[in-house]
Amino acid sequence: MSLRTMPDNPGDQEVKDLLGRAKRIAVVGLSDKPERDSYRVARYLQDHGYEIIPVNPLADEILGQKAYPDLASVPGPVDIVDVFRRSDAVPEIAEAAVKIKPKALWLQLDVQSQKAADLARGEGILVVQNACIKVEHHRLMF
Repeated sequence: MSLRTMPDNPGDQEVKDLLGRAKRIAVVGLSDKPERDSYRVARYLQDHGYEIIPVNPLADEILGQKAYPDLASVPGPVDIVDVFRRSDAVPEIAEAAVKIKPKALWLQLDVQSQKAADLARGEGILVVQNACIKVEHHRLMF
C-alpha cells in the first residue's frame, strides 16, 4: 500500500514530516464502538502520543476524550482533520475544516473527494485521500 493510490497525494517525506509535527488530530466520524475501524485507528494514534479529538454529534465522550458535534465546536488549533465518513459527506466537512485551518485534511481508505481536496489545497492545507493514517504512521514512523 502506498500514498500514491491517489496521484495528487503528497510524497512519503511530506507525510512523515506532517506526522512528526502534528499533535492534535480531530477524528470526524469517530465511533464509540471498539470494533469499528475509526475507534481502532484513533486508539492507535492516541497510544502513539497524539491528542485525539472525537467529532461525533451522537457521543459525549470517546476514548476518554470529550466529543464535539462538529469541527466548529472544537476548541484550539487542530493539526490534522482525519475523516471517517462517506465520500459524499466530505465536501461539507472540508468547508468546515478550512475555517479551523488545520495543517492537513486526511481522508481514510476508500474516502475521496476532488471537490474537497481542491478546496482544502486552495487554502494551503495538505490533503491525503484514500489512505489509512494508522497504516501510513506505522510504515513511515518506524
